Order: sequence, then structure tokens, then C-alpha cells
Amino acid sequence: MFTGIVEEKGRIEAIVDLGDAIRLTVTGPLVVSDAHHGDSIAVNGCCLTVLEQSGTSFGADVMKESLDKTNLGDLAIGDEVNLERAMQAGARLGGHIVQGHVDGTGSIVSRTPSEHWEVVEIAAPPEVAKYLVAKGSVTVDGTSLTVIDVVDLPSPHFTVSLIPTTLTDTILGSKQLGARVNLEVDILAKYVERLLP
Repeated sequence: MFTGIVEEKGRIEAIVDLGDAIRLTVTGPLVVSDAHHGDSIAVNGCCLTVLEQSGTSFGADVMKESLDKTNLGDLAIGDEVNLERAMQAGARLGGHIVQGHVDGTGSIVSRTPSEHWEVVEIAAPPEVAKYLVAKGSVTVDGTSLTVIDVVDLPSPHFTVSLIPTTLTDTILGSKQLGARVNLEVDILAKYVERLLP
């Protein structure tokens, strides 16, 4: 379980093709400082299991399901990624409840800067967009954000506002137009849908 509060920007150190999976080696001094085999670390919002830890880096496998549903397969050596350790019981929940189970990917449609923030428009697949509501929560590349607005037609998209801290402390500050981003919707919306007759 995570909060969507990115702890640091890490960097992809190595990628090994395993056929139907890949093994990533990620540099992240803060998240590795107390990491152990079997711990969970979110990489761009995708929960990965630490297989090995050495110095300031950790290794994790990414299975086919995760490659199909996320942008982790797009990564190259040297790319920056958002990193967050699993939430500790009793800690403050600064963002929202994030499982690290990415629902799908969207793409950045536009960026509108202003003096103190930047509004980013993201296209989302219909199966993800149906769970989004204005002033609700969404996780974008592992970052907990508040949805400003949702538009369903002619194609689903939503907007979020990035404050200076988010622009500098996460990879969202440097994402270009057309870039794919991982999206995870609020789990409560999916439970409500499941319970309705």
C-alpha cells in the first residue's frame, strides 16, 4: 500500500530481457536505505518486489501483466522514475490510498504553465476514465493528484494541476507531450461499481 507521495526520483541503471518479463535495476538511495528482499517499492506507481539490494540500487522483476498495463516497458537505461516505499502503519496518509496496481496508461495532451503551477491535460482510456470525478484522486506515474475536470466526449481526458514541488520533485515536471503515463484510479470507485446491482 502506498500514498502517492513520491519520495525521490530514481534512475534506471540496467534492464535485462527475460523473454516474458524484464529485470530492472534502479538507483534510489533513499528508498534503498532500509530496503530488504521482498519489500515493495512503487516505480512510476507500479508496485514491484525487491529481489536484491546493493549499495544505492535495487533489482526487481516486471512480469508481462505489468508490462502490458504500464509504461515500464518503455523505459531505457538512464531514464528517471518516481519512487516510493510502501506506507508504514501509523504514518500520515499525505496523498490517498494507492495500491500500486496500475489500471492502464494515458498520454499527456497539453501543458499550460502559469506563474505558480501548471495544468496538465491527460487522455485516458474509457475503462479508466469512467472512474474519475472532479475533485477526486488519481495516481499519475505514482504521484497522487487531484482531478480538476473530466471530459468524456469526444474522447476521455482529464486535467490536473501540478504545484512547483510536484514539478521539481517528480518526473511529471519533465514529461513531454505525447508521453505515456501510468494511471491508477481510486480503489473505492471500483468497489462501489462492483457492489451496485
